[in-house]
Amino acid sequence: MASHVPQRRRFLGSALAAAAAATLPFREVSAAPAAASAQGSPDDWLKEVRGQYRCLFDFNAHRNGLPLLHILNYINGYTQAHGAQAAQVGAVGTLYGVGAGASIPLGFDDATWMKYSLGEYMNLRDASGRPYTKNVFANPGENDGHLLSQGMDVPALPMFDGAVRACSIRNLQTLGTKFLMCNNALGVWSFELAARGKGEQAAILADLRQHLLPGVTIVPAMVVAIQQAQAADIAYNRQ
Repeated sequence: MASHVPQRRRFLGSALAAAAAATLPFREVSAAPAAASAQGSPDDWLKEVRGQYRCLFDFNAHRNGLPLLHILNYINGYTQAHGAQAAQVGAVGTLYGVGAGASIPLGFDDATWMKYSLGEYMNLRDASGRPYTKNVFANPGENDGHLLSQGMDVPALPMFDGAVRACSIRNLQTLGTKFLMCNNALGVWSFELAARGKGEQAAILADLRQHLLPGVTIVPAMVVAIQQAQAADIAYNRQ
């Protein structure tokens, strides 16, 4: 058994190197969907996190939108219970990870969800039982509250129909939330989609980069972005 260890290590090293190579060259995407910039600092996104009260919510799993609900609770807690102005509160959400439970698909538009059958891939179904063909976390409807109930493993609660819309990515962005996507995870995910028969890896990666939600910024490595946030006095909340 020991004789196979070096070979296994070489294989893992090659796989990780290939995944990293697939993410190069790094490209940062700004708030305007078509306004990509190859210049500037990879930490420029820090300037978009406003306010006196700022917190990064670290989640690599979507958990049916529960991390988004926690971001909303954070913002509402300061503005409603502590009397802060909206401009005084900012938040950061992290989109990364691979696999059906990962949060990375939350950063893409409806066309991507339909093209790659992400609702079916993530086992997320609408109220009628059909897999979602849209990014339900970006712009949910009034009948999508069951997602939060399922995420909490409780019976369907009517209150969640309004809550799921309030904690949508689009609404959270208007409330001062910045969403980041990990460039390394994006490269690995393109390999995963290719392995699942969704196309050729390089073409998938290029396509995904063109279909980010407005305002989602790609950072080189989420682990570095998290550290940079803490260095900038942005609090950390692990989801």
